[in-house]
Amino acid sequence: MRQSQLFTKTRKHSPTDEVAKNAQLLIRAGFIHKEMAGVYSLLPLGLRTIKKIESIIREEMNALGGQEVELTALQDKQLWQKTDRWSDELVDVWFKTKLQSGGELGLSFTHEEPLTAIMAEYVSSYRDLPLSVYQFQTKFRNETRAKSGIMRGREFLMKDLYSFSRTQAEHDAFYEKAGVAYGKIFSRVGLGDKTYMTFASGGSFSKFSHEFQTLSDVGEDTIFVDEIKKVAINKEVYGDAVLESLGLNKDTLVEKKAIEVGNIFSLGTKFSEPLKLSFKNESGTETPVIMGSYGIGLGRLMGVVVETLSDDAGIVWPASIAPFDVHLIRLGDSEGTMRQADELYESLKSSGVEVLYDDRGEQAGTKFADADLIGIPLRLVVSDKTVAAGQVEAKNRATGETIMWGEQDAHNGSVQEYILGLKKQLA
Repeated sequence: MRQSQLFTKTRKHSPTDEVAKNAQLLIRAGFIHKEMAGVYSLLPLGLRTIKKIESIIREEMNALGGQEVELTALQDKQLWQKTDRWSDELVDVWFKTKLQSGGELGLSFTHEEPLTAIMAEYVSSYRDLPLSVYQFQTKFRNETRAKSGIMRGREFLMKDLYSFSRTQAEHDAFYEKAGVAYGKIFSRVGLGDKTYMTFASGGSFSKFSHEFQTLSDVGEDTIFVDEIKKVAINKEVYGDAVLESLGLNKDTLVEKKAIEVGNIFSLGTKFSEPLKLSFKNESGTETPVIMGSYGIGLGRLMGVVVETLSDDAGIVWPASIAPFDVHLIRLGDSEGTMRQADELYESLKSSGVEVLYDDRGEQAGTKFADADLIGIPLRLVVSDKTVAAGQVEAKNRATGETIMWGEQDAHNGSVQEYILGLKKQLA
């Protein structure tokens, strides 16, 4: 994309109604637009990043054997009454609306009920199981106070996967694989060394659930980290008996602030029994399905990346989820500089490199400041000076390392191959 054609513009100053760094930087860089408290629209750069996060998660969910669906946002009151989750006294985050013809609908905040009801129409025998089904779908939660920018919103995109198993052992095996898949996801988006699988309250159906917590000074949660074993425990379940059961030593745990980026839960038969999701086992006995749920908020994940990986100049995207691979900057408007920059842009595109080309008539300082704010991992500069020297300047956004590439240098292949190689290194 030519930056001159990108309708969004960067801002020098943070919005006065945002206190969270993630929202401040994403708004300033033109990734999102705030509609109201807790509600943000994705602009072109933001959508590209969200789609890359989505692609990573989809690959890992497919590798688990998950089947992708897309369920409706509008929810039937009668269905949710069967599980006692329609009541505002029991669930306080519903958005509800009335039909003109009468009756009441809700906007989904999760999807255990509707998917369980669907599965009840297709599962009848032990031969139909196990199954795992997932989706990327907008959720709505009537939060009392939306805060933390895009990390806690009233409308947000979520990946929710649900597992359906015949036995507890079968469920446990899938649950463990899901935990490993989550670890891969957070590593692939650049948070692997900061994110811990964290023991948390399991509710009525298991001793523990597991959260994935990313260390951050602005985190809302307190966790205790075992940096050797690479696990953590949430403050809500911290205690001597729990530590003993987990084989953790209080003396080796370090208290940290963290942000939850994902969670996995064992649900037992909480939903399958009231919604009559059962199967006949090998002996012909009707048996309720054992379920699990596994969630990741995509916008929250993008916000956590910004919170943890940005610097004073702006966002520092990992190569895997950056909106573009390369930010090509043209400095100068001489015929030779314009021609070389244009040719490099077209050549990179044809080589499979995603390029944001800053062809605007702005000063160098403005272009460099915008590039730092937007945070694309590789920056190429074509200027009157580099053209005269027969070179292209390449800069790593994360490290600041600058390399002058030229035909006379000892690099093999074309500049396109060189950039593709750097892209693989950064990924």
